[in-house]
Amino acid sequence: MAAGKTGAEANGSKDASGLGEEGAGDEAMEEEETSTVDARSVYIGNVDYGATPEEIQAHFQACGTINRVTILCDKFTGHPKGYAYVEFAEPSFVQNALVLDQSMFRGRLLSVKEKRTNVPGMNMTNSRGRGRGRGRGGRGYHPYRSRGRGRGRGW
Repeated sequence: MAAGKTGAEANGSKDASGLGEEGAGDEAMEEEETSTVDARSVYIGNVDYGATPEEIQAHFQACGTINRVTILCDKFTGHPKGYAYVEFAEPSFVQNALVLDQSMFRGRLLSVKEKRTNVPGMNMTNSRGRGRGRGRGGRGYHPYRSRGRGRGRGW
């Protein structure tokens, strides 16, 4: 290390007190920004796999000014997933877009809904709910456990 510098300065990181306050402020601002973007966006389901953002923009152009069109693709194959999001300049344009629900686009009926804000913690992949797991104890096969005399928990 260079003389006169502490470990944190040599590594190029900020001091811990400043980092914590900035990180919390950025996160709150980002969450607020996400909800405002979601308020002026629509979800479009049953999108043709060959559709381009330009075609979707042309289909929804009559609803109002469009900021962004996002077609979601599978991260492994790169192929489209069959749905998209359209972000408008104003939240009032969302109601105009909802009129196009069940409209024809490239031979398919589109499903147009208001974009919902993703709520953290609603993902069920890491929770212990649902499914047919054994839970505590279970009634599986236990070869070295005695059967008892019909009392107790019924193992």
